[in-house]
Amino acid sequence: MTDLFLRALPLLQQAIVMTLGLGLGAFVLGSILGMLVALMRNAKLRSLRILAFAYVSIFRGTPLLVQILLIYFGLPYYGIALSPIPAALLALTLFSASYLSEIFRSGINSVDPGQWEAAESMSMGYWICLRRIILPQAFRIALPPMGSRLIALIKDTSLASTITVMELTRVAEQVGAATFRYMEMFLMVGAIYWFINQLLTILQTWLEGRLTRHMR
Repeated sequence: MTDLFLRALPLLQQAIVMTLGLGLGAFVLGSILGMLVALMRNAKLRSLRILAFAYVSIFRGTPLLVQILLIYFGLPYYGIALSPIPAALLALTLFSASYLSEIFRSGINSVDPGQWEAAESMSMGYWICLRRIILPQAFRIALPPMGSRLIALIKDTSLASTITVMELTRVAEQVGAATFRYMEMFLMVGAIYWFINQLLTILQTWLEGRLTRHMR
C-alpha cells in the first residue's frame, strides 16, 4: 500500500484541502444562515416563523445528494449555472444551516426566560440582550451538537464527488480506476477522514473544557 500512497499523495493533498475547504466553509456560512433562521423561528411575526419552518422542513427532509444534483443540474434551466465547487458549497451550506438552526434555536430556548425579563426590566434592548446575555450561554449549550454537525459535514463532502469535485472520495475513485486497487484506495481515504474527524473531536473537547472553566 505504501507505493500506492506515494503515487496518490499529490492528489490526496489537494483533495484534503478541498474537503476541508468545503466542510469548514459550509459550516461557517451555514452557522451564519442557521442563526438567522433560528431567530426567525423565534420571531413574533408569524410569516417569518412559517418561512423558517418551511426552510428547515425542506432541507432536513430531503437527501443532501438530491439537493446537490438539483443545484448543479437544475439551476441551469433557470439561467443560473454554477461550476461544481460553488454548487457543492451552496448545497452543503443550505443543508447544514437547516440543522444548525435547530441546534441554535434549542440553545437559545434553553436559556432561562427570566434573563430576558431581567434585561427588559433594565431597559436593555432585544439585540443587546441577545448579544451580551443570551447568545454566549446558548453557544456553550450548542457547542457539543455543533461539533457533531461539523464532523458529519466533513463526511458529507464526499457527496460532492457526484458532480466531479476533486475531494477525497473523487480522488479515491480516479486512482482506483487507474490502478484497479479500489479497496486500498478507499481504505486509505477512510483513514484520512477518520484522522481529520479525530482532530476535530479533540479540538471540540478542548474548547468545551475551556468554555466550562470560563463560565465558572
